[in-house]
Amino acid sequence: MELGIGIGWRPEIAETVERLPGVDWVEVVAENVCPGHLPASLTRLRERGTRIVPHGVSLGLGGADRPSARRLADLAERAEALDAPLVTEHIAFVRAGGPLTASPVLEAGHLLPVPRTWDALSVLCENVRIAQDSLPVPLALENIAALIAWPDEELTEGQFLAELVERTGVRLLIDVANLHTNRVNRGEDPSAALDALPVEAIAYVHVAGGVERDGVWHDTHAHPVTQPVLDVLADLRARVCPPGVLLERDDDFPPPNALSSELSRIRETLRMTPGPAAPERTEPERTEPGDGGAARDGDAREGVSVSPHNGGAVRERVAIAQAALMSALVAGTPAPEGFDPRRLRVQSRALLAKRADVVGKVAPELPGILGDAYRTAFLSYARNRPMHAGYRRDALDFVGHLLATGRPEDAAVRRRLTLWWQERAAPEPPRRAVRFARAARAALAGIGR
Repeated sequence: MELGIGIGWRPEIAETVERLPGVDWVEVVAENVCPGHLPASLTRLRERGTRIVPHGVSLGLGGADRPSARRLADLAERAEALDAPLVTEHIAFVRAGGPLTASPVLEAGHLLPVPRTWDALSVLCENVRIAQDSLPVPLALENIAALIAWPDEELTEGQFLAELVERTGVRLLIDVANLHTNRVNRGEDPSAALDALPVEAIAYVHVAGGVERDGVWHDTHAHPVTQPVLDVLADLRARVCPPGVLLERDDDFPPPNALSSELSRIRETLRMTPGPAAPERTEPERTEPGDGGAARDGDAREGVSVSPHNGGAVRERVAIAQAALMSALVAGTPAPEGFDPRRLRVQSRALLAKRADVVGKVAPELPGILGDAYRTAFLSYARNRPMHAGYRRDALDFVGHLLATGRPEDAAVRRRLTLWWQERAAPEPPRRAVRFARAARAALAGIGR
């Protein structure tokens, strides 16, 4: 299925996306779309024949638990509402804990890398099969960027992806910016990963910008695409003509002409790179579980599988490892053995910053009410309080914490926060008359000061 050149649709650049020349398709964050109330811009794009692909961020298919039936149903509903040709998600885990570890469920609020081990691969494959059976269209999975590396990994990124495709038939969404990120942060060679990939399984490609600080590459999606990322795209293009290539931008949106220029650079990179000399692919060398890279063949190719006899034990091992890492990142517990504590601190700070940014977008009234104090107050609150139930609950808990501790000191600001919290903390939103009465009470209280 040929997609062409696309761009990530975001509300902030909706009108720009509609007007950009040469955009063949768009991708939308699945969780930001309400199937019964599609944004007018997406409706117009769909009506004029622009393909729309929902891109999920919350399934956590790399997690130790089986995927949520509700989340899968939500993703399926969005695929049908958008008449999508496929849906995409990530090879990542986003929450850990729960019954498998007899510990509270913690959420990262972002994508975390799964260990490239046979146990983790087996759990991921079963989760992918469950997802495939629940979705009305094909599924493609994206490789993610990582600030941290798991100790004692048994497969390279390319081997891990190749095994995943062979066992499940899932398509791949290859993010060349993430391959570049892993080169800087983990010393991994993008070309080696591409060499091992079943390139015929690629559904499409992501291209995005980032920035390097103190030797760490941050995949921000808020900076221009750099030449090293385009070089990885060219390396991929030399192996296969990807069915689609998409520019991602999530923040600090530039003027329309800058977005258009980035799309032109992507087109030029694809046009100027000679294609593969032959369609044949050399089968990557395979390894036995735990043999550190020796070739394997025959029935041993399946490695460890999640069967009725050992599935619980495999999932439990993965769950314990992921819960320990998650706790270190979001709850301040000691670094698990084998991890670089300094790099974990970098990842922890990045998760906190991401959490503050997303809460500010989910509840934009809060930065409006608190002004410049919002970010400092939120980071102080969140540093030792892990997220448990998503960003909207996080916003409510943050405001509840401020009010319970008598902050902020400005009484007028505190009243505005109280009204905001009251309107959202009830089982259902207050009716118009109730909101009007509360606003009137707040106004009278302000006059009486």
